[in-house]
Amino acid sequence: MFMAVSSLSSSHLHPVLPPLLTSIHINVSLTSKNLPVFIVPTRTTNRRPSIVVYSYKSRIEVTNEEKKELLERYGLDPNELFLEPSHKTRGRNGKPKTGRGSESSQEDQKMPRTTHKLLQVLGGKARRKKLLSPKGMDVRPMMEVVKGAAFDILQVAGGCPASLRPGRWLDLYSGTGSVGIEAISRGCSEVHFVEMDPWVVSDVLRPNLEWTGFVDVSVIHTVRVENFLQRAEEFLGKDEPFDYISVTPPYTAVDYGVLMDQISKSCLVGENTFIVVEYPLRTEMLDSCGCIVKIADRRFGRTHLAIYGPKWAQKKRKLEKRLKTTGDSKS
Repeated sequence: MFMAVSSLSSSHLHPVLPPLLTSIHINVSLTSKNLPVFIVPTRTTNRRPSIVVYSYKSRIEVTNEEKKELLERYGLDPNELFLEPSHKTRGRNGKPKTGRGSESSQEDQKMPRTTHKLLQVLGGKARRKKLLSPKGMDVRPMMEVVKGAAFDILQVAGGCPASLRPGRWLDLYSGTGSVGIEAISRGCSEVHFVEMDPWVVSDVLRPNLEWTGFVDVSVIHTVRVENFLQRAEEFLGKDEPFDYISVTPPYTAVDYGVLMDQISKSCLVGENTFIVVEYPLRTEMLDSCGCIVKIADRRFGRTHLAIYGPKWAQKKRKLEKRLKTTGDSKS
């Protein structure tokens, strides 16, 4: 019995030959297009001969017809040996395998989304209460160190370091609701949450509001932020502009220039509005947003925090910095 190994040239023979073979005979007449076949004597067994068609893609393409012709010359059925998938390529259910990537991706899509309690309220009447957040990276809440710094700046800028000035808060890209819940806990009278993912709203945001006891002072809008900004009057009526707006989008999903321009031109912003924006490195933020100006810009690793506010708040912060510098120099 023989094993035929088809290759382009003898230089490609070594990787496929068994190491104990003693004789090799080359028969060029068996194939077409000068494709040599090497006839290698092997031990006689009950197994049927193996046919290995070996080609080098950058030189000669071996078509399926040529492979069939080679198998038929040895009296073998091409449909049985070559074209049908072997038992090794079939899954447990008898269906051909589609590769690890596609199987795992289908399994991942079927896996239920779960939550855990890693976040907490930092200050106010709901301080230290744990909040739900989704496992995985589909929702990325604001880091607690960033959230704490943002509220500290807002409280000082508003003239009340111990708590927020009473007012209404708009939480765009709210996700877990961590920022808006922090605002209620620290003194805000009402918060509007804008989150487009229905599962996040039903399994994360609403349970967090129920746990903290803030359902009655909250309004949830399950809609895309872009649509909400375009149709703000439909969702809110002719209410006054918000006192605070937080903007914490997925970094790669938005154009910050377009987004901030859309916010500044909407009816949501007034001359006394504060806006908190979380943004990534290598993103340029303008010094103003409509009628309000940038009063703070902080960096926390790869995360940046910009806060816009009224011009009177900017003057107050400058005065506080001068007084602090004067006090340090005297001491």
